[in-house]
Amino acid sequence: MRNMKMLEYGLLASRATQIAIDLRQLSERVRTPSRVIDLSAGDLHTGGLKPLTFIRQVLAACIHPQLINSNKLPSDARLRAQRLLGMCNGGTIGSYTATAGISEIVQRVSEFITRRDGGVPSNPENIIISPGSQWSIVNILEVLMNGEGSLRSGVLVPVPGHVTTTVSLQALGGVVVPYFLNEEQGWSLQVDELQRALESAKGACNPVALYVINPGNPAGYVQSRKSIKEVIQFASEKRLFLLADEVYQDCVHKDSNEFVSYKRVLKEMGHPYSDNVELASFHSASKGTVGECGLRSGYVELVNLDPNVMNYIHTLFSKDSCAPVLGQLAMDLMTHPPQPGDPSYPLFIQETKHIKTTLVQNIRRAHEVLNSLPGFSSQDVQGGAFMFPRVLLPPKAIQKAKEVGLKPDIFYCKKLLEEAELLFVPGCIYGQKKGTYHIRYTTNNLSMILKTMSYFVLYCFSTLYSKLQNFLDRRIQLLPYLILFCVYRFCFLTPHDIMEEILTRLSVFHRRFMEDFS
Repeated sequence: MRNMKMLEYGLLASRATQIAIDLRQLSERVRTPSRVIDLSAGDLHTGGLKPLTFIRQVLAACIHPQLINSNKLPSDARLRAQRLLGMCNGGTIGSYTATAGISEIVQRVSEFITRRDGGVPSNPENIIISPGSQWSIVNILEVLMNGEGSLRSGVLVPVPGHVTTTVSLQALGGVVVPYFLNEEQGWSLQVDELQRALESAKGACNPVALYVINPGNPAGYVQSRKSIKEVIQFASEKRLFLLADEVYQDCVHKDSNEFVSYKRVLKEMGHPYSDNVELASFHSASKGTVGECGLRSGYVELVNLDPNVMNYIHTLFSKDSCAPVLGQLAMDLMTHPPQPGDPSYPLFIQETKHIKTTLVQNIRRAHEVLNSLPGFSSQDVQGGAFMFPRVLLPPKAIQKAKEVGLKPDIFYCKKLLEEAELLFVPGCIYGQKKGTYHIRYTTNNLSMILKTMSYFVLYCFSTLYSKLQNFLDRRIQLLPYLILFCVYRFCFLTPHDIMEEILTRLSVFHRRFMEDFS
């Protein structure tokens, strides 16, 4: 724990909890929204999207087997529950399983991977089901790390990237070697930047691995086959272990993009890459249309590892016995959903289509609104569940943040939380280039987000007008700073009609201001 840094996001989370308590106590006397809306996590169900009926029906029957003999559930859901219980020791979900998971489910995960990768074979002996993908990532990092001595192990990590992985790496005594994604080119991963990062690590650590996230979190990019091939070639040349975080593979939002796994590209490249580059790829039942975050279920597939290392990894994973059995069953349901002709198929397709359509519409609307706001710029979101827009913060806001001891983007998000009850995550938590500021938020429940933002925008506009009037009364000529201050203070996220009204009012005021001081 000596190397684990306190997440600054904890400041916002704690404040959000207190505000939520205050709002509940004052809900009958306030006009602002009655609850804090948490936009920080990719949790579909917290965001308001409903669980998939088929998954919940099967799990319900596994928990309460009497449902298998009733007519309250579709026949295919009852048959699946019966089959899954038959895989469990003692015919119950309350029993332990093998460390790698229930053998039949591991086999079915292997079949899923083979289908996904166009027939590239998957060996079930190389798959371990775990309590979420992050748990697997941490365990594989533990195998790779040498946190002692003068030259510790390092891992190349994307910026922006997944903060939990970074913190876990530091907790293990490893060194984070950041490589920056190219924001101007849609957050693309470029090999030249990987080379720069590797060179920067000389003398500071011994780089042993390269961590990639595809589709991106929080940046929302989707790597092309060409890009993946270049990364594999780089890893091979530099003898780096590849860690491929692919938990959002079910979330690709554009027809022009396609998810292709690192494992598939690696095997299609042939010798010397296909049988030499060491790879661990991760997937999860927490993301995508399944969204069962609370069931804690993921898997890791290991490729080209030495048998002795594989044995050690199995031993390491066994320290926690096995993944939760309900999570393992959910993994089976994710990898083998209802098929055409099954009674549950029409509803399953309807529900999954609704989730995907909602995400696409939310992303399109949020992208349109954000890029219309002065001071905001958001790259096109190709995949994943988040946007990571850049915010141009005004000099006075940056100065004020310094005065109160906060980073500028944390200061911004704190003001947003306190005045609009929206919990966003500041970009510094995920990493960003010096002098830039971002926020990450999920695209779930966008209509409520936009409605709530209206309160924030209108409140801030009235406050802004008052402050500007005070400046006029004192005849302080700080026009450039006023413009920057306006951009920051009220421009964040709002429906188009309200934004148009605000911009119109600001334009009228600004013309009058310029005339008064011309």
